[in-house]
Amino acid sequence: MKQPLLMIAGTTASGKTALGIALARRYDGEIVSADSMQVYRGMEIATAKPTVGERCGIPHHMMDFLPPTERFSLADYLTGARRAITGIAHRGRLPIVVGGTGLYISALADHLQLPEIAEYDPALRDALQKRYDAEGGEVLLDELRAIDPPLADRLHPNNRTRILRGLEIYRLTGRTMTDWQIESRSAPSPYRLCMLGLTCRDREKLYRRIDQRVDAMVEQGLFAEAEAYLSRQDMTTAAQAIGYKELAGYFRGEKSREEAIADLKRETRHYAKRQLTWFRRDKRIHWLFLDEWESFTALEQEAAAIVTASGIL
Repeated sequence: MKQPLLMIAGTTASGKTALGIALARRYDGEIVSADSMQVYRGMEIATAKPTVGERCGIPHHMMDFLPPTERFSLADYLTGARRAITGIAHRGRLPIVVGGTGLYISALADHLQLPEIAEYDPALRDALQKRYDAEGGEVLLDELRAIDPPLADRLHPNNRTRILRGLEIYRLTGRTMTDWQIESRSAPSPYRLCMLGLTCRDREKLYRRIDQRVDAMVEQGLFAEAEAYLSRQDMTTAAQAIGYKELAGYFRGEKSREEAIADLKRETRHYAKRQLTWFRRDKRIHWLFLDEWESFTALEQEAAAIVTASGIL
C-alpha cells in the first residue's frame, strides 16, 4: 500500500500555514515544512514561521533545526522530509507537506532520486559565486542555457542558487541537471498523492495581502532580526532570505527605512510571481482561490472535499 500524502503549495501570504494546520486537526495529521529558509533556527519573522500558539499542538517537521551558517541542499531536504513522512505514516497519522519552495514540492511529488555524485566542491562553488556577483545572473543563465536549455528556461536570472547548481552539476559530472532528473524519475512513487494550491484569483488582492504581511513583519521586529543576522559574516546561505537582503542597504546607510520596506514588498511580489509560474506547470494541483470564498471555514470545507474525493485517505 502506498503512503497517503497531502501537499499544500502556493504563493507567499496565501494562507498555506493556516490551511495546513486546519487540515492536520481535521485528519489527525502532522506538518512537514517545504520551505528552504524555515529550516534555519532563529529566522522567525522573515520566514513567517508559525508560532507555538499558531501550531495548535500539531507537530511540525523540517523546521527550525539548522544553524544559519550551514548549507542545506535539495538532497538534504529530501532525505529529512522522506524520513519524516515515513515516521508520520507509521504513527497512523496523515503527513501534510506545506510550503512555497517549488523545487522541494516538485521533488517530493515526483519522487526525485538524486544522483550519487560529488555534492559540493568549495573551490568551484566559490568561483561560480564570484562570477555571478561580478557578471550578473543573465550572463551565467545564458551559459547554463548553452548546456542545459530545459533547466535554464525554467529559471529567472535572480535564481542564483539553481543557476549555480546547474553549472556546478555539469562541471562535476559532465552531464546536465536535466539528464540526471530524467534518469532519477524512473523509480515509482511510494505515495498516494493529493495536491492543493493556494493563491488569489485577483492578483492585486494577493499583492495587498503581501503588503499587509510585510507591514506586520516590520511591526513584529523584522529590522532588529535582520540586523542581527546580517552582522554575521558567516551567514552566506541564510542571508539570502527575502526579508534580510532587501534591508541590507538600510543598514549600510544607502536607503531610508521606508525605501527598504518598499523594496521588500516589491521583491516579495516578484517572488510570488515566480512561485505561481513554477506551480502552474503541475496539473496535479487543485487550486483554491482565497478571494472566491466568504470565510476561511468555507475554504477549509472545500479543501476537505477535494481531499476526500482524491481517495488518498
